[in-house]
Amino acid sequence: MKKNLIYTFAMAVALMATSCNENTATDAEATTGNDVATTAPATETTVDNPNIATTEPTTATTAAANPNAPAMTFKETVYDFGTVKQGEVVNHTFTFTNTGKEPLIIENASASCGCTVPEWPKTPVAPGKTGEIKVQFNSTGKYGQQAPMVTIRANTEPNITQVSLKGTVEASTIPTAGAEGPVKRN
Repeated sequence: MKKNLIYTFAMAVALMATSCNENTATDAEATTGNDVATTAPATETTVDNPNIATTEPTTATTAAANPNAPAMTFKETVYDFGTVKQGEVVNHTFTFTNTGKEPLIIENASASCGCTVPEWPKTPVAPGKTGEIKVQFNSTGKYGQQAPMVTIRANTEPNITQVSLKGTVEASTIPTAGAEGPVKRN
């Protein structure tokens, strides 16, 4: 029992430590482009080309227990920002529609690390109306493949929905001082 508890704790720490690490996706995921960023029993999103984000509507939550419950249907749940240089900031807006029959209230949206900042609507989204989750990813200090995730807590069933960004951060090249003198940085 104690061994299982220690193992579970170690796995949780490892998961948290690698959430914004350099190599968050495995080589197989990077080459196939198969990322699923929805909660079960959501519709699976498959990306045929890892350089193109999915654009087909995806229902991230279902109204299993309450048929009138609010539901978030995203146009996309994974945004591939491609390749950026270290220090660049990536901004993306995830658009969703409340496909339920009651107002949708987002309680909170949190990112998997401090490099990613989400903004969400603070007022209820009426049935049939759209809302936006704005996400900003700062690549400063990052290198390699990145997959920051945003967890959204709302009055949906289930109450957790996830969206994510993915892409590669390349090392920035800083010019060295040469014959022209020292390099000025802004």
